Amino acid sequence: MALDLAFELMMLLTAACALLVSTWLFWRARNKRSMKALAGFGIMMALWCSGHVSVFYGWQSIGKLLILANPLMPTFFLDFAIGFVNQGPAQRVWLTRLANKRALLYGAAISVIAISLLGQGGKIISFGHFSHYFVFSGIGWFNITYTIVVGILAHALLLWGGHLHRGNRRRSIAAMFAAGAWGLLLASSFIFPSLGLHWYPWPMLLLPSYVVLLVYGVVRYQMLDINAWANRALLWVLMTLLVLGIIALLSSVAGQFGMQALASVPNWQLWLYSMLLLTLALALYQPVSQLVSRVIYPGSQLDEQRLDDWLQQLAQARDWAELSVIAEQLLHQQMGQAICVQLLPAQHTEQLAPGPCIICAYHDSGWQSRLQGFDDVTPSVRLAADVFASLLTTRCSLLERSLQLAEAERTRLSEQHLVELGGLSAAMAHELRNPLNIISMATAGLAADRKAMIQSQLKRADRLISDMLTYSGTISVQRQSIALLPLLTSLRAQFDWQQVTLELEVDDSLTLYADTYRLQQVLINLLDNALSFVRNQPQGHILIEANNAGYITMHNNGPAINPDMLAHLFRPFVSQRSGGSGLGLSIVQRIMDAHGGHIIHRHSTRWPVTFELYFPKDLP
Repeated sequence: MALDLAFELMMLLTAACALLVSTWLFWRARNKRSMKALAGFGIMMALWCSGHVSVFYGWQSIGKLLILANPLMPTFFLDFAIGFVNQGPAQRVWLTRLANKRALLYGAAISVIAISLLGQGGKIISFGHFSHYFVFSGIGWFNITYTIVVGILAHALLLWGGHLHRGNRRRSIAAMFAAGAWGLLLASSFIFPSLGLHWYPWPMLLLPSYVVLLVYGVVRYQMLDINAWANRALLWVLMTLLVLGIIALLSSVAGQFGMQALASVPNWQLWLYSMLLLTLALALYQPVSQLVSRVIYPGSQLDEQRLDDWLQQLAQARDWAELSVIAEQLLHQQMGQAICVQLLPAQHTEQLAPGPCIICAYHDSGWQSRLQGFDDVTPSVRLAADVFASLLTTRCSLLERSLQLAEAERTRLSEQHLVELGGLSAAMAHELRNPLNIISMATAGLAADRKAMIQSQLKRADRLISDMLTYSGTISVQRQSIALLPLLTSLRAQFDWQQVTLELEVDDSLTLYADTYRLQQVLINLLDNALSFVRNQPQGHILIEANNAGYITMHNNGPAINPDMLAHLFRPFVSQRSGGSGLGLSIVQRIMDAHGGHIIHRHSTRWPVTFELYFPKDLP
């Protein structure tokens, strides 16, 4: 291949690369002003290279115009550098003012271009392999000097910003300097003929790499998806070098093996055909890969959008039960069939489940997943299950850490609160019970009705003190198997039911795994709270239900709880009951937490008030 033709091809390739990269960058930049300026730099690079091609074909006027327009290249780069540096720790008022005056920078560059054109700042010469080559002359040296000075200012600004920025922005600046040094090395050969050194500009043949490396060095830390493109580009370059080596080897030995037709084909033609085939193969790789995937895994449509949706929905789970439900719903939507999901944190045992099941369990080495019952499913379902199980395993690990951090914070706040409240409660109990005992003894000589009234109020005061001590103290539980129905029956004698009906729907053999004293305390608090409201009803009714899953549900037909109180129902000193301490439900919640269970208020269509208790069978 003639060397002048090689130069022309490299200029065309540089222009094409710069134009493609700039178009992509301008599209992705959107509202990033600095990135649009970098795209403008790439476009000017494309026009500058097109000027050399125009000169090569004898279009001297347009060629001179495009080459002498090179002051706009560093001006665009300076505009980019101002916006890129003037952020975060490097933001300065003078840089903001300079950015607002960027029109003056472009005006100055256009003025230099106009002066260079009017003053005939360049001419076309013939030397060596070139019949047409542009060189600077006269006022053209002012043009190139201005271009170099503005470029130096832009890089000096970046160097200053590199000392102030940290992280990815600083890495981008370092990458720009490396690309700038490479570009300077390549472009220096273009000036030699203007200095009377009629050397062939060999480095210019590598100019396509400059604009690509510069833009990639900037955006690789700003737009992470560019790295996927760079991976494919590097693969293409390596494959190109490999093909060139193979073609060179074949052409050199083809004649010795009787392949005269192949040996007579020029190397550049073999390389060109090979590049076309390689480009075609890379272009078809993605659609062919998708086609093969659909043939091997029919019905499976897993793309980045689908995986992102899965991750976002799994991230909404706040506990293990909710995560399991969300996972099963996503699997059903993807596969059109029910897939069981078992999440097994530490100290949880696996349960046999019919049909396909994804099991994520915690082991000493961390969270691991496995598929169970997927032997008879299609390959597409198996592939989707494998991918989903991997995402679910990651989500389990993150949720576990989140729950541990939340529990640690709750424990810290609870301990701090209880220490302060415990000290205050103990002091108050001591100071209050002494005068209450004196008052109780002083009622001995009073009339029976007055004595009963005073004793009733004294019991109420003592109950308030006991509630405060219970809430502020440490609640420990010793769980054991308890027959629930006999316990509930024994509580009947502790209350004044008046006309209230207590109905028990509890199986005789039903047992709970709980602390006997604390369970009795929970039931007494809830019954006492319910009776204070239903006694005023014409037909007061309380219903207690229980099942083998550890759930106790207590209904009553008293007045419905004020909706404004529902969000604060279990907080201390919140009560709808006249004369209540506001600690009853708070104490119940603390006891349930100590059991690893919960108490919640449920809305029921049949009952105005419903509370649900849950006692787990396993240790919390």
